[in-house]
Amino acid sequence: MSETPSEVATKQDLLRWAETIAGIARTGLGFTEVLYERERYEEILKVAADIKQCAEGNGLTSDELYESWLDSVIEGIPGYVTPKVTVGAVVGNEDGEILLIQRADSGRWLYPTGWADIGYSASEVVVKEVAEETGIECEVIKPISILDGMRLGFTGIPLYSLVFLCRKTGGVLKPHPLECRDVGFFSEDSLPEGIVSPQRWASHAFAAIRGENVEVMFDEPRNPVWLEEND
Repeated sequence: MSETPSEVATKQDLLRWAETIAGIARTGLGFTEVLYERERYEEILKVAADIKQCAEGNGLTSDELYESWLDSVIEGIPGYVTPKVTVGAVVGNEDGEILLIQRADSGRWLYPTGWADIGYSASEVVVKEVAEETGIECEVIKPISILDGMRLGFTGIPLYSLVFLCRKTGGVLKPHPLECRDVGFFSEDSLPEGIVSPQRWASHAFAAIRGENVEVMFDEPRNPVWLEEND
C-alpha cells in the first residue's frame, strides 16, 4: 500500500510541475503548425513560468523565463523536450575512501559529476570529468545508480544522473581552478560538512567501493506520481 501523499505542495513539487508543464508546451510548439494550438501552448508556457517563479522567488522574472523557454523551441524531433543528462563518478582508492569535490558555485560537497558531452560515451565522460575536476586518473567498473536529480533535490532543472563506480589508478589531487574549491578522499565516518544528501547515496556508494555486489539504485515509481510521499 502506498504512503499517504502530503496535502501541501512543496517547493520541489512546484518546480517539477512547472518544468513538466513547460516541457509539454515547448514540445507542442515544436510540432504543431496550427495557430490556435500555438496560442494555447504559449499560454500554458506562461502559466508554467508563473509557477516556477513563485516557487523560486528569485532569478528570472516570469516574463524573462517565458521568453527564454520560448526561444529554446526547436521544430520537429530535435525540439522534443527531455531531461538533461549528467554523469557522476564514485571513485574509491586503496584505503576504501571516496573522492569528493567541493563545488565552486555552492560550496557543497559531492562526488565528481558533469554534463554528458556529445561525442563521448557516458563512461568516457566519467574518466574525463574526474581527471579535469580532481587530477585523479581512474578506470570505470560499472554503473551503480540512475537518479532523477529534481526528485532528489540535487537540481532545479530536469535531469537524469548516471553514476558509475570507478577505481583510482593514478594522478595527484588537483582541484579545477574554476569548478572546485577543494577535492579530497574521505572515509565513510569522516565525510565533510556541507555534503549533498549523503543519506540518499553514501551507504550504497561505500558498499560498492568495498566490493559488495550492490544493485543499480534507481528511483522507484511513485504512486501517485505528482505528489511527494510523506516520510
